[in-house]
Amino acid sequence: MSILGLALAALMGLSLGLLGGGGSILTVPILVYVLGYGAKQAIAMSLGVVGTASLFGSLAHWRTGNVDLRTALPFGAFAMGGAFLGARLGALVSGPVQLTGFAVVMLLAAVSMLRGGSGAVEAPSERRAPALATLGVVGVGVGALTGLVGVGGGFLIVPALVLLARVPMKQAVGTSLLVIAMNSAAGLSGYLGRVEVDWAFMGLFTGVAVAGILLGSWLVRYVPQAALKRSFAVFLLLMGGFILYQNRGVLLPGGPPAAEAEPSARR
Repeated sequence: MSILGLALAALMGLSLGLLGGGGSILTVPILVYVLGYGAKQAIAMSLGVVGTASLFGSLAHWRTGNVDLRTALPFGAFAMGGAFLGARLGALVSGPVQLTGFAVVMLLAAVSMLRGGSGAVEAPSERRAPALATLGVVGVGVGALTGLVGVGGGFLIVPALVLLARVPMKQAVGTSLLVIAMNSAAGLSGYLGRVEVDWAFMGLFTGVAVAGILLGSWLVRYVPQAALKRSFAVFLLLMGGFILYQNRGVLLPGGPPAAEAEPSARR
């Protein structure tokens, strides 16, 4: 892997450490547009990278008591089922369609971050547990999105945990990382046998990303979160717009065809 690839892997991990999310939103464009992997390879590999990185993050939160296992395990189980099915569906649709869906999710995440200010979500005062069916529907939906377009879904999981499961915000972040790890593992398994995975490269990229997470977790106390999230949201708007433009043939009838990025030796 090139020096640029290593630097970008560290940047992806840094974003997870600083923001608690955004890993896959950075990883897929890095793998496709910088390192030259095909869309399906990039999505499958990003699930492995982000899942492993999120697992490390959830372990750190678990040691401080900020992971709600009673909520994470059932929610994560539903999400895993959705992620596996989403991955199977993703293996059947074209790469440009997946990247277009990925770009739309990026834009929605950016708008959510810009409107959310500091990103805090207040739980209702009532502590009544939600119906299992409600958590199941949300979990399957988030998981399917993860498997189909390769996003971890943290920007959806955290509000769901706070508003539906009444999990305090501090615990929601750690619990979300565990759900993302479960999600990503199921999504990756759904691609196995259908998409070629460069395991050696993925392992190296993941190791550097984990180092970035550790650095980001240390730096987070010194960085103004509101300004950081606004800057990251603007970046997502630009990157999402770029990916939509690159794959505009999917949305515009008669437009230029959206070419599938092919694997290359640029890594």
